[in-house]
Amino acid sequence: MDIFDMIQEKTLEKEAPLAARMRPKTIDEVVGQEHILAKDKLLYRAIKADKLGSLILYGPPGTGKTTLAKVIANTTKSHFTQLNATIAGKKDIQNVVAEAKENLGMTMKKTILFIDEIHRFNKMQQDALLPHVEDGTVTLIGATTENPYFEVNGALVSRSRIFQLKPLSAESIKVLIHRCIKEDKLLKESKIIIDSQAVEFLADVANGDARAALNAVELACLTTEVVEGKVNITLKVAEECIQKRAIGYDKDGDNHYDTISAFIKSMRGSDPDAAIYYLARMLYAGEDPKFIARRIVICASEDVGNADPRALTLAMSAADAVNFIGMPESQIILSQAVAYIACAPKSNAAMKAIFSCMDDVKKQSIITIPPHLKDAHYNAADKLGNGVGYKYAHSYKNHYVKQQYLPDELLGTKYYNPAEQGYEKTIKKWLEFLKQEEE
Repeated sequence: MDIFDMIQEKTLEKEAPLAARMRPKTIDEVVGQEHILAKDKLLYRAIKADKLGSLILYGPPGTGKTTLAKVIANTTKSHFTQLNATIAGKKDIQNVVAEAKENLGMTMKKTILFIDEIHRFNKMQQDALLPHVEDGTVTLIGATTENPYFEVNGALVSRSRIFQLKPLSAESIKVLIHRCIKEDKLLKESKIIIDSQAVEFLADVANGDARAALNAVELACLTTEVVEGKVNITLKVAEECIQKRAIGYDKDGDNHYDTISAFIKSMRGSDPDAAIYYLARMLYAGEDPKFIARRIVICASEDVGNADPRALTLAMSAADAVNFIGMPESQIILSQAVAYIACAPKSNAAMKAIFSCMDDVKKQSIITIPPHLKDAHYNAADKLGNGVGYKYAHSYKNHYVKQQYLPDELLGTKYYNPAEQGYEKTIKKWLEFLKQEEE
């Protein structure tokens, strides 16, 4: 390292964000993630023993993925190198592999390769890495905010241990806030005093994202006036520095699908409170109201069905209204629809009926249609037997008459089985009544 590199490093130390300056150097300094980093856990023991295999760290932003990689870098005797998948290419991988082979051959030193945002590598880049992970040339540590089972090459996943990091608890974030105020060199110079209410607020609003909380603390420290040699961070100051709750919600990402899944399952499960909460969470994060409206319409048919036929009408009306009105008023319309769907009696009988029918259509060779049901609106149709013997239902009592409608191959098959719920209970009784009339 020459004098210019040293100056640059010193400058970066001062200019780096607080979250980067306070990054732990040892595994025992890491706060939170006890489910994988408690002293009896595999990852803790592996880092301590410097016996790491390939692994993928998966979790939302600000939970410590890069921090863990840096801790490993400080702990391991292996050569540690890193790439960021947002800017690295296939050539960068080839250079790392070449250097790893050289280190292994000359010094018997293994190479740990940390790839941040590994899900951003395309298939070709991931495939280029695979053989070198497979033969042990490099030990891979990947970090991703996306579900690796969806976004990372299956062969790489199968050769790695997956460790899921969870959003940090409010208590863990409080520890980090107090630690940075006491230990950060730059903040110590300012003599920071932070109210307990401000700490509580930041720890809560950060939503498990340590980086968001520490960025807010740093902003508060830098923008608050020094009074009598001290900087006093009040609740009001904290509120100004983190004005919107940090919600992990990438419209193409894992959290998006988890939230919409929870939303639909809450409506299906008849919990209006949970369903409206997930609705609010999606709207707050900027989800398209039209996308939400479409999911409500699907749920009205799939999960409510004929137990309450009005549900689909109301859902469609809500979708039309959302398209006509726009935000912010659409949130009220969506809430009304969600509450109705969640509280409505449920039946998936119509869904099961069509799925079962589609399965039979796909798997069975069914080419017949009962002759009496065939089109008879042309001359000489009766010579082919088409329409002969057809009974017009409206000519009979209760507008019903027993006759064959299903093809011969499916005679006796029952697809639609109304539930004992809501209006479908009435439908079921009516069908049973018609069957009795046949006898």
